Amino acid sequence: MTAMIRNPILPGFNPDPSICRVGDDYYIATSTFEWYPGVQIHHSRDLVNWRLVRRPLERASQLDMRGNPDSCGIWAPCLSYCDGLFWLVYTDVKRFDGNFKDAHNYIVTAEAVEATWSDPVYVNSSGFDPSLFHDDDGRKWFLNMQWNHRSESFGGAPKHPAFDGILLQEWDERSRKLVGPVKNIFAGSSLGLVEGPHLFKRDGWYYLTTAEGGTGYDHAVTMARSRSIHGPYDIHPNAHLITSKDHPEAALQRAGHGQYVETPDGQAYHTHLCGRPLPPHRRCTLGRETALQKCVWREDGWLYLENGGVVPEVIVPAPAETSSVPLPAVIETDFDEGVLAPEFQWLRTPMPERIFSLQRREGHLRLFGRESIGSWFEQALVARRQDHHSFRAETVVDFAPHTYQQVAGLTHYYNRHKFHALGVTWHEMLGRVVTILSCPGDFPHGRLQYPAGSGVAVPDGPVQLAMEVRDNDLQFFWREATQADWQPIGPVLDAGVVSDEGGRGEHGSFTGAFTGMFAFDTSGSAMTADFDRFRYEALGL
Repeated sequence: MTAMIRNPILPGFNPDPSICRVGDDYYIATSTFEWYPGVQIHHSRDLVNWRLVRRPLERASQLDMRGNPDSCGIWAPCLSYCDGLFWLVYTDVKRFDGNFKDAHNYIVTAEAVEATWSDPVYVNSSGFDPSLFHDDDGRKWFLNMQWNHRSESFGGAPKHPAFDGILLQEWDERSRKLVGPVKNIFAGSSLGLVEGPHLFKRDGWYYLTTAEGGTGYDHAVTMARSRSIHGPYDIHPNAHLITSKDHPEAALQRAGHGQYVETPDGQAYHTHLCGRPLPPHRRCTLGRETALQKCVWREDGWLYLENGGVVPEVIVPAPAETSSVPLPAVIETDFDEGVLAPEFQWLRTPMPERIFSLQRREGHLRLFGRESIGSWFEQALVARRQDHHSFRAETVVDFAPHTYQQVAGLTHYYNRHKFHALGVTWHEMLGRVVTILSCPGDFPHGRLQYPAGSGVAVPDGPVQLAMEVRDNDLQFFWREATQADWQPIGPVLDAGVVSDEGGRGEHGSFTGAFTGMFAFDTSGSAMTADFDRFRYEALGL
């Protein structure tokens, strides 16, 4: 019996999947937005089992996102292989709200995915979602969508006139710059909001796949083709290769933005992003995830989903016999290795030594309290993706604040106006306390709420903190290091607001939920907080 692929293949925040095959090895690059290091690259040899192997944008010369607004940073990378090199094209977006995007596009290369990647070469800033196509005649072509600021489109409310078609221009490898005329080769279908272009060539045809409909519930993969790379491009008989926009009952929603790949024996697959909304509000608490669909070529020379429709499936056939290796239900990090475990990231800064250390205290992650939680510049937050609709996270913090401006603890975090945090801090009457800071989607002000009031007084020494998320519900817990029983603190909170649709709603933000450790010190004293373990446990799919 043929092995099966279970979608999403990359659960949790892993959008805009660009897939690349080199021999028997498959790689998928996904967007990381404001999280550092930039771009996630996963590897597989069977399309069933995937492992994170690299985040290539890891130093200041490649990426500095300090000041980038929420949901900006790295958008839609494109990974390819040619001439003995891996090529990674990416956008660093510097603005979200308002009419402008300020999207700068770059190229980096490496001889191997796991190697050190080059410093970036700047390409252009005319729009986002760039890709690089290596033609069979040796020429290289750069594509990106063109952004037109002369429209009523602004962050959270995209309008079709701003998405002004797909641009094509030749990339000259020797001079490392764009050369020749710029041509707008594709205006998109009637669905509109055309972006995310990827080209491939088959049987003399240039096939162009794009993302359309915005990254919400009308999202789609649109396909077109031409005999000339410059067009004109004819749209697929169905217009869309993959979409759930007319099927609210489908398990995989928001399906769009992906790339085509062939196996060594010619089988066809196509990646796409997707979301799995929870009732009753249809909020995707895991963000946009990566899925993979089996496709077939028909006699008309067009690609179709193997299931005969356009709606993506959760279970699809793998290309060959293989066994599925289940992901561990519990991942515990004790910080004894002296390096940060691969599942963790931080926000924006290329100078992690300013916000954390694994050497200052043996067996501990030390956070240096910097700017407030939600800062766009320098905040000490080390976190991992939420991979399951229900999970439990635990940590132990050793923290001795002497002012209410110093707080450290455990958080369920999306961005500056969508988070819940359980923190150790100082209260003038109670002394050291454990309390809750919550910002449940208040945009644009980011006003805090305090569901546990002034909190609970705790004695000196380490404090254990925990949270349980069960679909839309979050409960915080705490206990002293010597206690056996966990104590709930505060009411059950709305975990569903920590999602793409939370706060100002669809298109207002589009990253994903994280859980992790934070510390801030708005007094400017850089008070340190030491964490000696972090445990993540899946409580369901």
